[in-house]
Amino acid sequence: MSTLLSHTLIRKFFLDILYRKNVREDVAQSLTHALLEASLHGIDSHGIRLFPHYLRGLEEGRLNPHPRYRFHKTSASTGLLDADHTLGHAAGFEAVKHILPIARESGAGHVCVFHSSHFGAAAPYARAIAEQDMIGFSFTTADALIKTPGSYKPFFGNNPICVAMPCEGEPPICLDMATSRVTFNKIKQFEEKNEQVPEGWGYDAQGNACHDPKKIVTLAPIGDYKGFGLSFMIEILCSVLSGMPFGPHIPKMFEAPMSEKRYLSQYYIAIRIDRFLPIPVFKERIARLAQEVRSLPRLQENIPICMPGDPEKKIYQQRIEQGIPLSAPLLKNFKTLGEWNQVEF
Repeated sequence: MSTLLSHTLIRKFFLDILYRKNVREDVAQSLTHALLEASLHGIDSHGIRLFPHYLRGLEEGRLNPHPRYRFHKTSASTGLLDADHTLGHAAGFEAVKHILPIARESGAGHVCVFHSSHFGAAAPYARAIAEQDMIGFSFTTADALIKTPGSYKPFFGNNPICVAMPCEGEPPICLDMATSRVTFNKIKQFEEKNEQVPEGWGYDAQGNACHDPKKIVTLAPIGDYKGFGLSFMIEILCSVLSGMPFGPHIPKMFEAPMSEKRYLSQYYIAIRIDRFLPIPVFKERIARLAQEVRSLPRLQENIPICMPGDPEKKIYQQRIEQGIPLSAPLLKNFKTLGEWNQVEF
């Protein structure tokens, strides 16, 4: 059984707690917005369920609630952002704030973020760029998670790729994907529900296919060596360019002490559409492309042809109107976080 709660109620609950914990307003707002964006779009693995985890990071020293950002514009189109070990969500929106004027001036902007942490789902940052009539990309590193082809040891994380673009007549079209078949937070959800993991998602410490979420230590990359190669590419853009730790040298999200900084890095790109063709023309072409894809013949009449992000858009409309589902254990967990009864559940 789950309880449906409105996003406005959850927002107030989270912000009340964060402000009582003396988290700076912009950091608190960024975290809350990113978590709600994920949950409203149905990305529950990276949504509000992680709020207690981030709260522990703030309380125990991993995450800086009052970062002193340092941005260095390194050329007309590039820049580096020192996130001062704050929440990756706050660092992501800070990077967007810097990348937009760079792209407006130069036609494209590239910002590499270092001294960062987990930023949740990649979509909110790319989508924020797309909402300014640009094409937005967001990438991040993660701790070593995906199985290395030919080995039982992981090296690269399931480093996400996200691209979002404006479209006529609908919210931005957004592709947000990890380089593994599922994320480790998805595995954690199965562990929380005490359920077996489907075939082909993960492996145990000896490299054997595994269904027990408690024993899974590596994830299956998409397309075998191709997903591994994509993770390598993103590692270059994020970890290597920023000077941060790469691969197995990145502290684990859950296993590392919550007092330990994670030294994650992210990479953002903004492309100014009107340096190539008029924005209305681009939006119309994207809308036509999407319509043609969605109109392809169906193998099964009740299963629609989808563009990237279509299922999430449908879920978004449902949850904006009906609320976000919370499992009984998560609701119980929320009620232990503080003076939760200030918000009417």
